[in-house]
Amino acid sequence: MNWNRTRSWFPVSDEVVYLNHAGVAPISSRAADALHRYSAEATRWGAVHYDAFYDREIERVRGRAAALIGATSDEIAFVKNTTEGLGIVANGIDWKRGDEILTCDLEYPSNVYPWWELRDRGVETVMLAGRDGRLPIEMVETALRSPRARMLAISSVEFGSGAHNDLRTLGEMCRERGVLFCVDAIQSLGCLPIDVESMAIDFLSADGHKWLLSVEGCGIFYCRSSALEMVRPRIVGWRSVTNNEDFDTYHTELQPSAGRFEEGTPNTPGIFALGAAIDLLLELGIPAISKRVLALTDHLVDGLQASGADLRSPRGPIESSGIVSFTMPGCDPADTLQRLEVAGISAAVRRGGVRVSPHFYNTEAEIDRLLRAL
Repeated sequence: MNWNRTRSWFPVSDEVVYLNHAGVAPISSRAADALHRYSAEATRWGAVHYDAFYDREIERVRGRAAALIGATSDEIAFVKNTTEGLGIVANGIDWKRGDEILTCDLEYPSNVYPWWELRDRGVETVMLAGRDGRLPIEMVETALRSPRARMLAISSVEFGSGAHNDLRTLGEMCRERGVLFCVDAIQSLGCLPIDVESMAIDFLSADGHKWLLSVEGCGIFYCRSSALEMVRPRIVGWRSVTNNEDFDTYHTELQPSAGRFEEGTPNTPGIFALGAAIDLLLELGIPAISKRVLALTDHLVDGLQASGADLRSPRGPIESSGIVSFTMPGCDPADTLQRLEVAGISAAVRRGGVRVSPHFYNTEAEIDRLLRAL
């Protein structure tokens, strides 16, 4: 793979060294072309070709999203963001008083607040304590022994440290104990492989604006088909039900698929962009992208260690991800970030460290430019 050729799809490369894909990523020219295709149709024809143009693309992208995670189309719903998908699970399950939801104090708020809001229903959120930026497997194993444990809700990659959780092992542990497994995948989907079947994932949610390289406001939610009846939609609209184009017959028979969670008109332009973004990722291949991103972050880590930086990201064989967090001795992270910005490099500060997150189209030369700026 000639990764340098992929840079032509990302005009942002002409403006700045963009190393903040864990934040809000730039979109490719191919995603932009999809948005133009949508707007041209809407401008010229309105809804004249709705079924053949809009609906056809929505269902095509649903299938592509399913292929990305090893699911079926019937298990995919479009959501506006990661939080909405997690909220569908939090608000839809028939929780019992005393149920425990296991999560971690390394999580982004999106994977904390929906569970905390269940306190009034007698559900306890157990905040497992991260250690050195990671959640130890043995800590989860101990917590799962509780007879009250009902769900493990964890991120595929922790947003601050970049620790890549071992989803396969965690999923197996949950399945063995009859505990539901819910994954916030926004910090890995599009960068690292995810297979919901082999990882025993019951629910997954991810917005498109990070590693998927799409626009904000449009993401995917996965609900395992066998778990569908466990989750009651708390908002039911015209798209939630069967035969939903028969507007004259009122009924509440829910779709026999994850489409029941799409209560109304979806973010159609966002789906067009997301489809083009997923097409690009599948064309390049997630295994190849993962290998490329990990090589770039390894190069960065080597340079940081040589410069005396304090590395805050776990980098074990399974733990590495596209996120590298560090601090420079005697330097406030905000000052380090400002130095990078002056040098034309986009990064971020999270959880007390400078967070760098390259994607496949970035280069070793750009990593070296960051190291020189430090």
